[in-house]
Amino acid sequence: MKRFAALFFLIFFSVAPSYAVEIKEVVSPKGIKAWLVQDDFVPLISMRFSFKGGSTQDPNGKEGLANLMTGLFDEGAGDLDSETFQEKLDDVGAEMGFNADDDDVTGSIRMLAEKRDQAVDLLTLAVNKPRFNQAPIDRIRQQIIAGIKSSERDPNTIAGRKFAEVLYGDHPYGRRSEGTEASLNSITHDDLATFHKRNFARDNLIVAVVGSISPEELSPLLDKVFGDLPEKAELETISEAKLAFGQITRVDYPLPQTSISMVYPGVRRQDPDFFPAYIMNHILGGGTFSSRIYNEVREKRGLAYSAGSNLVTRDHMAALMVNTATRADRANETLQILKTEIAKMAKDGPTEDELVEAKKYLVGSYAVNNLDSSSAVASTLIGLQDERLGRDYIDKRAELINAVTLDQVKEAAKKLLETDPAILIVGSPQS
Repeated sequence: MKRFAALFFLIFFSVAPSYAVEIKEVVSPKGIKAWLVQDDFVPLISMRFSFKGGSTQDPNGKEGLANLMTGLFDEGAGDLDSETFQEKLDDVGAEMGFNADDDDVTGSIRMLAEKRDQAVDLLTLAVNKPRFNQAPIDRIRQQIIAGIKSSERDPNTIAGRKFAEVLYGDHPYGRRSEGTEASLNSITHDDLATFHKRNFARDNLIVAVVGSISPEELSPLLDKVFGDLPEKAELETISEAKLAFGQITRVDYPLPQTSISMVYPGVRRQDPDFFPAYIMNHILGGGTFSSRIYNEVREKRGLAYSAGSNLVTRDHMAALMVNTATRADRANETLQILKTEIAKMAKDGPTEDELVEAKKYLVGSYAVNNLDSSSAVASTLIGLQDERLGRDYIDKRAELINAVTLDQVKEAAKKLLETDPAILIVGSPQS
């Protein structure tokens, strides 16, 4: 495995060209759809896939179920026990991984083109026939519990959990996706098997493939890996999260620095106001070194090492979040500066010059940030499908950004930033 990883990075990042992304839609005989970017320059294939239904689908009292499950797919599948499965994965030089977030369970495999069939055989077993043997369950569970116990001493983790409870209330987003010691210890083999059966289905599947494989070669592989899954997932309906704006959450902890987080309403990816809000956020705090917040907090006053904002979207909520950390004795000053800059943006919006510079950066940086490797391209394709943006999005993205007017950005600023935010302050009581 290590030899393969070293070889990959040496080959790919030394000689791989910039991607001219031509996205093809491949539909298998059983109707499995995938987006493919064929690239025969390097003899590697990256596949990523996603199933709707992440930790929000954990039953009450079984928090951490999705997360625990994703640690077990390569711990034995079909007629292969954990050790044998890992050995075979190593033998074919493939890298396989699974992960769960709030809304999705994702998987990936990166393989040599010449070992494609053997690697796909292993992926097929992992996706369709995970064993969930007791010994791996116990081992992975204890690893997660050890991490939970360790994080219980981390003030930022403690604060994050408390803030989530305040911000989301009884919504599933307010729960601990990694679970608790009690909830993890209650999870059985049957719980894992049931979750897998209910969530891994063809109607909530997204697939992206990048690398040395043709559409004709990919089509039968899609059916092999995913074609025998249930047709429809059995997901619980999740309501829209109602964020508790206007709340202030304090966590007193004897730290040299005080962390400040502020949460404002966000905007959905499909909302017509998305790009005006996206540009506004870049100018406010998303542009890091060029943003207003960074300039006022870091450059002019040296109050923090970093300060910025970002738009966050999940399936059931959208928010704009502002974050920084400063000396405890200057926390109040820093908070007031943040509020002042945000109020200025809400009242007056950006200048024409700021708009022009933001557009240049957001158009020019997209390829570097999203298309610089096969894995990055595959992740981007998953995101585009998940957000229902269409295969032509990359081509038309610059046009959509450049079409945004100054008035639209000002309106987006007013709409999002006039709300009294939810605030989290973590640090010394003197702050």
